[in-house]
Amino acid sequence: MSSSLILVIIAAYFCILIFISFLTSKKGESTDSFFLANRASPWYVVAFGMIGTSLSGVTFISVPGMVEKAQFSYLQLILGNMLGYVVVAMVLLPMYYRLNLVSIYTYLEQRFGHWSYKTGAAYFLLARTLGAAFRLYLVAGVLQLAVFDAMGVPFEVSVIITIALIWVYTFRGGMKTIIWTDTFQTLAMLICVGISIVMISDALNLSFQGIVTTIEQSKYSQVFFWEWQDQRYFLKQFLSGMFIAIVMVGLDQDMMQKNLSCKNLKEAQKNMLSFTFIILLVNILFLSLGALLYLFADAKGIALPAKGDLVFPELALNHFTAFAGITFILGITAITYASADSALTALTTSFCVDFLDFKNRPETQRIRMKNWVHLGFSALMALVIIIFKIVNDESVVQAVFKVAGYTYGPLLGLYSFGMFNKRIVRDNLVPLVCVLAPLFTYIISANSVEWLWGYEFGFEVLLLNGFLTFVGLYSISRKSTEFVDITAA
Repeated sequence: MSSSLILVIIAAYFCILIFISFLTSKKGESTDSFFLANRASPWYVVAFGMIGTSLSGVTFISVPGMVEKAQFSYLQLILGNMLGYVVVAMVLLPMYYRLNLVSIYTYLEQRFGHWSYKTGAAYFLLARTLGAAFRLYLVAGVLQLAVFDAMGVPFEVSVIITIALIWVYTFRGGMKTIIWTDTFQTLAMLICVGISIVMISDALNLSFQGIVTTIEQSKYSQVFFWEWQDQRYFLKQFLSGMFIAIVMVGLDQDMMQKNLSCKNLKEAQKNMLSFTFIILLVNILFLSLGALLYLFADAKGIALPAKGDLVFPELALNHFTAFAGITFILGITAITYASADSALTALTTSFCVDFLDFKNRPETQRIRMKNWVHLGFSALMALVIIIFKIVNDESVVQAVFKVAGYTYGPLLGLYSFGMFNKRIVRDNLVPLVCVLAPLFTYIISANSVEWLWGYEFGFEVLLLNGFLTFVGLYSISRKSTEFVDITAA
């Protein structure tokens, strides 16, 4: 497939995104529309668009590539996710709406104080910058392989182009644009996956029932694992999935910003609960695609790359039809940008609201500062992607969840401590607790096999990190007879 043709198709795709941006921001630029889309987003549009934001290129490439080694065990994590999303809908969203928040980390200031607030916001900035950069690294690598290597363009330049394109269609409309571009990009991703599955099933002469039966009878279909020392052990996957959903959605400004852009709490909860069931179906689709990819390669005698992240790109670009290869490029571009564009908007929002005292500035100054912050985070993300290429030696999906465990753990500890007891902390010591907890988590995780009878930590480092943060906060707290529940109606 010609790299020039792929480049033309990607350019046309971005023209569509820029056109959507023009339509959604033609009434003028404002910080209210940039941050929360004027709180007027239809819940069903938000729910559909959130699929793309939550999945990203990690799911698109890494989840199918995990199937050979992990089978369908990823569904254990997704089942935990579903319970976590219900907690977000029924516990966290009501609190955020009662407090009328723009940045969800403002809660920490009202509950604990200045330093707790800044610590929570800083951990989000760190977590989302690294997470979004890792996701973009994945698609940048695929585009480098499919397009830019043949044109002699260095990886660093292609990354800068990638980030610049996101900036072009988000810097003006922000969340008001993101809601609609994410919807378009999610649709493009699902079409791509569907075409890939249909193409493979045709090549293997499988009907729909044949696909189900073939996958079920293959070595890839095992969902539940019960050996407690295995990283795929059901209980730790399920619990990790539940808390990952709570922190990476409910305690994440990016995902909550979309929910807070809905008209009211009831519509935001409709969005969240609908998303809960849709995301299960979509992940089953991706895992099924992964099994079909390996079955297709076995049937055709194709030697696959050792790294799972490269399996789908290798087959799509070199062994599928040209049409299927084009849809693959569009699909991975769509799903990755759906995650990255909203991340940039959320990072800009959090930094402006949480660190620049936006509410006390005139609107013209807000817009100017917001634009500079948006540009700054774009540059930072490009730098992180380039660094990650140098040091990465594992599956990106593993890297994303590993980073989440260490960076979202303090947020889990802060919010759970704040919501489930009435003790008052020494606010100035909270940053120290939130630095020591991830450090001790790393030490315990690195030595768990020797110290804990062969137990090996996986995604559940998030739980350990949150627990250590909670214990640390308790140790610097005291009882209070003057506690006021700020979340009460």
